[in-house]
Amino acid sequence: MPVIEISSLSQPGLEMFGTLTEAQLRNRLEPEKGIFIAESPKVIRVALDAGCEPLALLCEQKHITGDAADIVARCAHVPVYTGPRQLLSSLTGYVLTRGVLCAMRRPAAVKAGDVCREARRVVVIHGVTDTTNIGAIFRSAAALGIDAVLLTPDSCDPLNRRAVRVSMGSVFLVPWAWLDFPLAGLRRLGFAVAAMALTENSVPLDAPLLKRVPRLALVMGTEGDGLPRESIAEADYVVRIPMMHGVDSLNVAAASAVAFWELRTR
Repeated sequence: MPVIEISSLSQPGLEMFGTLTEAQLRNRLEPEKGIFIAESPKVIRVALDAGCEPLALLCEQKHITGDAADIVARCAHVPVYTGPRQLLSSLTGYVLTRGVLCAMRRPAAVKAGDVCREARRVVVIHGVTDTTNIGAIFRSAAALGIDAVLLTPDSCDPLNRRAVRVSMGSVFLVPWAWLDFPLAGLRRLGFAVAAMALTENSVPLDAPLLKRVPRLALVMGTEGDGLPRESIAEADYVVRIPMMHGVDSLNVAAASAVAFWELRTR
């Protein structure tokens, strides 16, 4: 276990934890060299259990033999950088969540058709760029029986550091892929498409006909602009959540949890 005590923020090897942007970590030009950062012992354990490859750890000194001892043991072949809490906070820009970060190799990208092959319920995240919402949607998807997550290219990266943390590692539990074909292409995979939107033709979420659909793709947009008109037009169903007190919509993360529960496979 190569434990490296750091005394300077310019020490080689620390760039991935502090100075590289999310775009640089992702490395679109060479995806096989992409990196993501997992935060907190619990999230790191989920990532390791899912087969993610660790590259380096950044850990407060007390956690090496404390909360993160089992993680350090599992990552015995990678460098473990450590130092005082104040120095590590200066490097990352914030106090570490539970005192440990793990830099990991990004998993190889998979095709949307592959993650949908055996799925009965999938969600399409359409143009959602808020990292907190992405993480929350993944957490609900894992908890409430969604088989796969698809994201349009203009959505936030699920392996963004904050999205991973908010999801509590659920981004490693549910298969996901970037949607590389139009929504209508989901029909060729055997799915009916249900767009969550407020229109004159919207059916309520608890409509019995929706529960009878054997394979359903639920499309969620932002709570601000909602889904584009052309995406709504491509759907087989337009669906709304019945509400009270004049409230017209929910935050997309809250709406997704409600929809996942109501339309889960039974």
